[in-house]
Amino acid sequence: MGIQIGARPDAGFDDPIGMLKDCHRRIERFLHILCLVAERGQGRALTEEEREAVQAALHYFRVGGVRHTADEEESLFPRMRATAAAAPAVSELESLESDHRRANDLHDAVEMLYQAWITAGRLSQQDSERLLRATQQLGQLYEAHIRLEEGTVFPRAAEMLDPQTIASIGQEFERRRK
Repeated sequence: MGIQIGARPDAGFDDPIGMLKDCHRRIERFLHILCLVAERGQGRALTEEEREAVQAALHYFRVGGVRHTADEEESLFPRMRATAAAAPAVSELESLESDHRRANDLHDAVEMLYQAWITAGRLSQQDSERLLRATQQLGQLYEAHIRLEEGTVFPRAAEMLDPQTIASIGQEFERRRK
């Protein structure tokens, strides 16, 4: 990502919850590209700019999106479940993990359809409609998912997890990126 003048810098490994929020902003930006191109490009070939933007977005979700899910499911959620205060969060964590599985299925469909579009130059009307539905469903899923994480789960994690646990989570995030 390029540097944006006046923008807050991304959180570091010492603030893993901040890193997850920063990742949400990237998810929103790349998802916006996938949704916008699916909506505006129906019935025609992609422009070079659209193709490059879509390929960058697809790559982000293949790499950064997968890593983000691992950060939550392998590092944050297990720590939250292990605390005595976790009882109210368990159903929320299960719901978020279910969202991750649903998002993976939708991303697979979006990836396949966009790759077909890039390769063939056009999509059939039926595939264009499938792509539009899948990107819209992803948008709805992520909107609710991010709202739950940032409005409830992340603040709860910040309250219930001690500084050593937060530091351990950040170290795991860092190892996942090496």
